[in-house]
Amino acid sequence: MNPIDKIGQGRPWIIGAALLALFLGALDALVMSAAMPTIISELGGLHLYAWVYSAYFLARAVSLPVFGKLSDLFATKKLFLLSVGLFVLASLAAGASPSMGILIAARVFQGIGSGGIFALVYVVLSDVSLPGQRAKTLSLASSVWGISSVIGPTLGGFIVTYFSWRWIFFINLPLGILSLAGIVLFFREFREKPGQVHLDWAGVTFMSGFILGLLTLVMVGGRELAWDSPQFIFLSFLTLGLGIGYYVAEKHAKDPILDFKFFKYPGFALGNIIVFCASFSVFSIFAYAPLFLQGALGKSPLQVGYAMLSLSLGWSMGSLIIGRNMHRVGYTKAALAGVLLMVLGCGLTLGFSRTTSLTECFLVFLVMGFGMGFITLSTLLLVQDSLSSENLGVATSFHQFSRTLGGTIGVGVCGGVVTTRLMNSLEASGRLLPEALMTRLQESMENLLQAEFLAMIPEGAGIILQNAVANGVYSAFVIVFTVSLINLGLTLFLLGKPAQGKSP
Repeated sequence: MNPIDKIGQGRPWIIGAALLALFLGALDALVMSAAMPTIISELGGLHLYAWVYSAYFLARAVSLPVFGKLSDLFATKKLFLLSVGLFVLASLAAGASPSMGILIAARVFQGIGSGGIFALVYVVLSDVSLPGQRAKTLSLASSVWGISSVIGPTLGGFIVTYFSWRWIFFINLPLGILSLAGIVLFFREFREKPGQVHLDWAGVTFMSGFILGLLTLVMVGGRELAWDSPQFIFLSFLTLGLGIGYYVAEKHAKDPILDFKFFKYPGFALGNIIVFCASFSVFSIFAYAPLFLQGALGKSPLQVGYAMLSLSLGWSMGSLIIGRNMHRVGYTKAALAGVLLMVLGCGLTLGFSRTTSLTECFLVFLVMGFGMGFITLSTLLLVQDSLSSENLGVATSFHQFSRTLGGTIGVGVCGGVVTTRLMNSLEASGRLLPEALMTRLQESMENLLQAEFLAMIPEGAGIILQNAVANGVYSAFVIVFTVSLINLGLTLFLLGKPAQGKSP
């Protein structure tokens, strides 16, 4: 009997435990924003504010491909238990943190656990899927992201208001224990693992250093560190050296973390590049559309949340719809449909102005969300089917990593351009803002979303600032649209390639 057939009534419990684990990781990042002002007021350490997010994010990005490879070598069940267990324990430590330094350290371990969860959830769902039902099963993961985006910020505000900020972490304990119980009781291994393991320690080390360096450059370049500063130049050369070291290590590894030969398969190479470009576009919109809505159009935070919600809901609905029709449409056509929707949505943002209505924004973001839902699921299946089942973990986790990398680089590149364009517009207007406000804008555009900052703007400078914000964010819309057009070309090229080309 096929191992999958032995699951029987346990399959829903396995899927439920996996999705609950994913919910933990997805919810964690969303509830933090509501709690951070309270955390800063109690623990201090305002200068470390950004690292509460960055430490978690960087650790998650590094651990994603590592856990993916480990799932091809070792028991997935044990790795999943380790990831969820580490996340729960780190949540306990974060909730009990007496200082900002300890909170950041706990966030690092939360990020490692979250990276394992994000990598392994999709592997588990792929493993337990019935023949021909993988797309439908994997689409359930997108619904979790949609649910998290809806309740996350509200839940965070509720917990901080009526309980304590510490409970945004402590709430992970009962949910995590439920997920652990489901994994322990119902999970079974389905793929045979190699009897002899050759772990590529050199590859892990160089790859981790390269990813950390690359993402740090993107996150701080042009903001915390000037492009021509000695620190930025040194970090650039260090990152380049680590990248070269990683390439050399993988070329000589007996069992590399990521075999570069995989990029010879069109499905693997193009599938990852397409989701990279799509993530570049959609996460840039996630980051800078709120700035346009609130800073240029003068909408309230509630209205901004309403408009941006359509992007998350569209993503979830798009994935669920295409997941139930993938067998009729096919991977490449589904990807093409998603990219066309993204091009349409990104193109429509070029028509945004200070007279654009909230309803128009909602509909445009909904179109982009549907496109992203189509792209993420179709390219994941394409990448998975391009490699053999023995490399399912690598295929799945590298696709997740491509999404993360694309989004990070997109937000970083667009952020630098938006900041420069906005500051130049304000300079050309005669520097109506005080020097202190100009400095705060240079450090972070998110200050424009803070009521305290807006209250300090001199009378008569509001309209000029709104125009400057509109000009700055418009440059991000241009970049996003350009990347979506490039993605369309890549997808059209994919149409002429075999959709499923299994690696040996």
